[in-house]
Amino acid sequence: MGCCVSKFPPTETHPEKEKLQNQGAVQLVGGGRAPPPSASAAAAGGGAEPGVTSSGVPSFCEFSFADLKAATNNFNPDFIVSESGEKAPNVVYKGRLQNRRWIAVKRFPKLSWPDPKQFAEEAWGVGKLRHRRLANLIGYCCDGDERLLIAEFMPNDTLAKHLFHWEKQTIEWAMRLRVALYIAEALEYCCTEGRPLYHDLNAYRVLFDEDGDPRISCFGLMKNSRDGKSYSTNLAYTPPEYLKNGRVTPESVIFSFGTVLLDLLSGKHIPPTHALDMIRGKNIILLMDSHLEGKFSTEVATIVVGLASQCLQYEPRERPNIKDLVATLSPLQPKSDVPSYVMLGISKHEESPPTPQRPLSPMGEACSRLDLTAIHQILVTAHYRDDEGTNELSFQEWTQQMRDMLDARKRGDFAFRDKDFKTAVDCYSQFIDVGTMVSPTVYARRSLCHLMNDQPDVALRDAMQAQIVYPDWPTAFYMQSVALAKLDMHQDAADMLKDATGLEEKRQKGGRPT
Repeated sequence: MGCCVSKFPPTETHPEKEKLQNQGAVQLVGGGRAPPPSASAAAAGGGAEPGVTSSGVPSFCEFSFADLKAATNNFNPDFIVSESGEKAPNVVYKGRLQNRRWIAVKRFPKLSWPDPKQFAEEAWGVGKLRHRRLANLIGYCCDGDERLLIAEFMPNDTLAKHLFHWEKQTIEWAMRLRVALYIAEALEYCCTEGRPLYHDLNAYRVLFDEDGDPRISCFGLMKNSRDGKSYSTNLAYTPPEYLKNGRVTPESVIFSFGTVLLDLLSGKHIPPTHALDMIRGKNIILLMDSHLEGKFSTEVATIVVGLASQCLQYEPRERPNIKDLVATLSPLQPKSDVPSYVMLGISKHEESPPTPQRPLSPMGEACSRLDLTAIHQILVTAHYRDDEGTNELSFQEWTQQMRDMLDARKRGDFAFRDKDFKTAVDCYSQFIDVGTMVSPTVYARRSLCHLMNDQPDVALRDAMQAQIVYPDWPTAFYMQSVALAKLDMHQDAADMLKDATGLEEKRQKGGRPT
């Protein structure tokens, strides 16, 4: 499931979603809204499932600010992932939606884009791009003075981290050549789609996905502000023509690509003028990263150095075009059959991880097997023993409304015991909607009812609500695990099952019931 249920989702708000937002849920489903009329045609093409394109990337849509606050834990500083955030006038956060999808959220300074229509149209222009070499844009937000962009999250750090701040191993030569080619291919795609201007291309804009493949951030396809600067890095790395007139051209992007080639060759951030002096002096070996220890082809390195020199020419017209760069880099690739994650020295994301090593409880076993009948029996037996302490009611609150609400819950319990799950949902909903009492058990039971009725998305919301009411309750995590598995999100389901097992062990050591 993507962040939105469709490219043009309905405008009404689900009451349960409002409750989640009001109670501060950390993980919420993205609130898709219809695009502005002028941008409707820019929506990404039809997908293989609702809200997702054929490439598996969510369709572009508008998010609400409440969704993004929830996903980033109220823009918690611990969620900041932008390594160049101190210098750039914007910050990038990681966040997680209700469907467990990780996202990257770029938050602009207030009023950096005063006109929301201009920002929306620019975002939709970038949002129609979809390519395996891009960290694709999946949404935006205009809310009051707030301007935000939402993109796919890349979990394996930036090129800058792997080149300049590595701890275990530097990037091998074959991987550096692959990075150069993939960046060039991304830029070539953007040119063919009418988006040739990339602002401030540098090693921080190159990100590694779950497979270790390099991609360039889609955030660079928009300025930092409507009338602001396109470059935020050291002026020594800025195209000379930009220093003259403040304008970015396709040739400026080629210059920036040349600075990235220098980074890949040297493993350092060398000012272009200094590097060109070294190249003219034929000191190519001195330019190369000493950590490569001669483990590179001198012939190929000479070709790449030549490309960097051409890209960094003072006169824009003397620089090569992107098609020529792709054509030159393509045949230079060694180890084309070796996956990127192997060359990068990282673990590959596994869709179906092994079962947790620790022994599972009866509830854990039932959830791992997706045995809804066994889960039902466990919840019936447990009754309401875990709701102790979640409500403290005064004498004045024992009104007729209160008695009616408890009667609705009692009728729901009878229906739940007798496996009349539709009636149980109706009765439990009456209890929940009054709002005088909160019961994690009711949410867990209603979650199972939804699963029995083949509604895993609604079941997931109820299980999350149970966690909000009772943050360390293993049953809430177990129910989320089952719902996620039913949604074919097996990695997240396994993670949630592991969390539930850990919480259950912790509670058992403390002598508390589960």
